[in-house]
Amino acid sequence: MTRDLFSRYVWIVDTFLRNEKLTREEFNRLWEKCHLSDGRPMPERTFYHYRRSIEENFHLDILCNRAGEFYIDPKSVSRNRTLTNWMLDSYAVNGAISETPRASGRVEVEDVPSAREFLPTVLSAINKSKIISFTYAGFSRSRPERDILFAPYFLKRYKQRWYMLGYKEKSRDIRTYALDRVRQMVITDRDFTLPPDEKAEHYFGHIIGVTTSKAPVRRVVLRATPTQAKYFRALPLHPSQHEEETHDDYSLFCYELQLNYELVHELMSLGDSVRVIEPAELRVMVKEALKAALDQYD
Repeated sequence: MTRDLFSRYVWIVDTFLRNEKLTREEFNRLWEKCHLSDGRPMPERTFYHYRRSIEENFHLDILCNRAGEFYIDPKSVSRNRTLTNWMLDSYAVNGAISETPRASGRVEVEDVPSAREFLPTVLSAINKSKIISFTYAGFSRSRPERDILFAPYFLKRYKQRWYMLGYKEKSRDIRTYALDRVRQMVITDRDFTLPPDEKAEHYFGHIIGVTTSKAPVRRVVLRATPTQAKYFRALPLHPSQHEEETHDDYSLFCYELQLNYELVHELMSLGDSVRVIEPAELRVMVKEALKAALDQYD
C-alpha cells in the first residue's frame, strides 16, 4: 500500500466520520477541494475500489442507504476504534504539516524505524493470510535466527516499536517478535488460516506492553498524587482503568491486569507519583526492581 493510497483511504474515512452521511455528489464536492485530488471529482469506479480496499484493509464497512447516502457502519467503527483513531491522528498530523511547510522544521516526533521497512510487508501478509519468512536478531541471542516461518496474527505498537504476534511453525506455539530486530523478510506463497477463536484482546486485552502471559487477571489498585491523577484521567494507563476514588491528597485507580515485566517498569517510570496498593505480589515486584536499580549506584 503506497503512502498516497493510505492518505486517500484515511481522508475518506475521516470525511465520512465528520459528515456522517454523504451522497456521491456531496462526497465529490469535498473531494475536489482536497489537497489529494486534482480538483476533479472521483470516478465512480475509483470510489468503489477505495471503498472495498478500506473494508478489506481496515475492516471499516462503508454502507449505502435507500436514499443513496454513504456512511461508515458504526458497529465496525466501534470494533476498530483504536486503529481508526490511529489512522485519523496520523492523517491529521501529516496533512497539517504538508499544508504548512514552514512548520515542518519545528516539529519533533519519535522515530519508529520498523514502520518504514517491515510494517507494510507484515500488513500485506496479514491481509492476504500469507506465511512470512524472516531472519531475527533477538537481543538474547548471539547469532540471528534464520528462515523463521511465521503466521502473523496481530500487530501492536508499543513505545516506538512495532510487534507482531502469531504462530511459529518450528516451535508450534505463539510468539511475539519486534519488527526493529528483523533483518530480512519475505512473504511466502503459503496460506494460513487464523483460528476463529483467536482475538487480539485475548493476548493484549489485560496487559501493559507486549509480554503475553497465562497468569490470571488481577485487580490492580494504584494510589496517585493529585497531579498524576490528572494525567491518568486525560490518558488512562490502560483501557481497563475504572473506579476512581478521589480523596483530598490522592486518588485511587483500579485496573484489571496480568502482572508482567512492562507493567513493573511502567510503574517504576512514574516514580513517587504512584504507589501500588494491591495486589501484594505486584508491590513486591516493584520494590525488588527499585532495589535492584538503587544497587547500581552503591
